[in-house]
Amino acid sequence: MTTRLRDTTIAPVVLRAGVIVLFLIAQAGSGAGFGLAGERLAVTLLAFAVAGSLAVAILPSATGPSPRLPLLGVPVKVAALGLTVLLAVWLDAVAVDGPAVAVLLFGVGTAAVRHPLARSLPIGGLGLGGLLTAGAAAGALERDLSLAFSLCMVFMIAYSIRERRAARTAQDREAVLAERARIAREIHDILAHSLSAQIVHLEGARMLLRADRAGEALERVERAGDLARNGLEEARRAVSALRENQPPLPEALRRLAEEFHAATGQECTLLTSGRERRLPPETELAVIRTAQEAVTNVRRHAPGSPATVRLGFHGGSCELEVTNPLADSPGTPGGGYGIVGMRERAELLGGTLESGEREEIFLVRLRVPA
Repeated sequence: MTTRLRDTTIAPVVLRAGVIVLFLIAQAGSGAGFGLAGERLAVTLLAFAVAGSLAVAILPSATGPSPRLPLLGVPVKVAALGLTVLLAVWLDAVAVDGPAVAVLLFGVGTAAVRHPLARSLPIGGLGLGGLLTAGAAAGALERDLSLAFSLCMVFMIAYSIRERRAARTAQDREAVLAERARIAREIHDILAHSLSAQIVHLEGARMLLRADRAGEALERVERAGDLARNGLEEARRAVSALRENQPPLPEALRRLAEEFHAATGQECTLLTSGRERRLPPETELAVIRTAQEAVTNVRRHAPGSPATVRLGFHGGSCELEVTNPLADSPGTPGGGYGIVGMRERAELLGGTLESGEREEIFLVRLRVPA
């Protein structure tokens, strides 16, 4: 891991240093036309000044964040970038058709990509004003007007890249927050369902022990233990689903049917229709949680009844149906928030949920976009 991190740090440094070296090589190759030795020396010194300020502006600092200038309060890298632009304009004025124009455009583009508009716009203004002033002084305003247009285009393109990156970062941040909220909601549903039921059973066990009914109290404690184990298993399923490594929907529902049969001795038939396909993790999780809640309600409110689970993929939707015959003997009274929670989960995904008695059966139907 350390080697990989070091490689990702060294590569940009080598690339930026290469830009500086290429500029110096190109400037040396373009200086053959100068006649006077003093003029060649001045251009060479100016080229090294441009390279030095560019190095300060784009190479990473060994001391961490860029320090600020004492009086102006501007970061040193921003000031160095502005100086690079001014020196490049000056170098282009004394060494026409050299690589200084490329450095000028590179500096303005770097400012627009790296720094906020309040800092990059003055740097772009320095380059634009310097070009027009130098062109008017040298009588070559037509050439510098073309360069000024190119500079403006580079600035706008670079700034649009910065804005696109900022928008992507904001979207990623919103996705992370939405994922956290989804995880919190899922874990809350599991814990609220499991812990509230455990509290009821443990409170009942306490009252039974006071009444010297130890056998019934032990049964209550065992039920609370079963609820704790089931809650832990559901939490594991939820985390597995949120990590996007849950099994396909038919396989998950098949396991649920086997658990129902093992716990009740009654059949839980699974029927599938349509072309099976994977759905978004949050959609698959909603289908699984709805099936779990519906099957649990069969065990609780209709003891001794079999269950039928139907899963269908139809065009742009996925439909889940859980049905069971109405029981002759009443089970545990209702009054929980299971159906309400399932309906809210469906609405968050743009789906619908309906439940109720239909011709001697109880039906739970979930339909979500797929």
